[in-house]
Amino acid sequence: MMISGKTKVYGILANPVEHSLSPAMHNFWSKQTNKDMVYVPLKVEPGQVKEAVKGAWAMNLGGMNVTVPYKQQVMEHLSQIDEDALAIGAVNTLVPAETGYKGYNTDAKGLLRAIKEKNIEIQGKRWVLLGAGGAAKAAGYILMKEGAKQLFILNRSVEKGEALAKELKQIFGKGEVKAMALSQWRELPEGRYSCIQSTSVGMFPDKDHSPIEDSEFFKRIDKAIDIIYTPAETKFMRLVKEAGGAAYNGLDMLIYQGVIAYELWHPDIKLTMEQVKGAKALLTSMLEGKL
Repeated sequence: MMISGKTKVYGILANPVEHSLSPAMHNFWSKQTNKDMVYVPLKVEPGQVKEAVKGAWAMNLGGMNVTVPYKQQVMEHLSQIDEDALAIGAVNTLVPAETGYKGYNTDAKGLLRAIKEKNIEIQGKRWVLLGAGGAAKAAGYILMKEGAKQLFILNRSVEKGEALAKELKQIFGKGEVKAMALSQWRELPEGRYSCIQSTSVGMFPDKDHSPIEDSEFFKRIDKAIDIIYTPAETKFMRLVKEAGGAAYNGLDMLIYQGVIAYELWHPDIKLTMEQVKGAKALLTSMLEGKL
């Protein structure tokens, strides 16, 4: 990589940030598309988000991703916010606008692309969503926007689940959304469901756990996506497969949210499937080396 006075700087704003796969992914695409850019980790200490965004704008950074714990905090320091990001209440991509950065949420659209790639239907179908945090809100938003018939939010805190259900009902005004405790899964109406696991339960190194572990629950799950990608197969995924369902990890979601961000920064670029697959192969090899 040749750095010159014309090289544009991009990065990911987070804390911690050392574990991020985004620099490898975006720098791979910059080489593939011949963009004179470099993507770097940007560790920001608590209480310094405003200064970080202001400084990035002053130094003419080409754009940034934002991840935990700043996806909500960053919003008040932006000049514009995309409609979907505003509804979700979280921003993960900053794109230069006229007087500052405009915020987007590419997580939800990245998840949607991952779901469609697996030929999992959303419209008119019944879904279970495990969790009620920020990732769950993005998932719930995209499921309801795409026409899910019913959405059951299962969370340790029923109150938090009910708050998310209320938000989704207010946004869409259609479809059935109901919150339940994780322990109440037996109260789900009979039948099969698609499921998104949006919690951190089962993430490396705590890989021997699943939000629900009763095998009877998994007999109700036809297809599932776990947003976790370390390990490549979580216990949740394994339990789905053992019960006869199909299960996928969150690596495709990570990659597709990156694709959307990259294309927002470079409107003249449309990443090819070969370039997407190349990034996936790179990240997979990196993950295998870490575990």
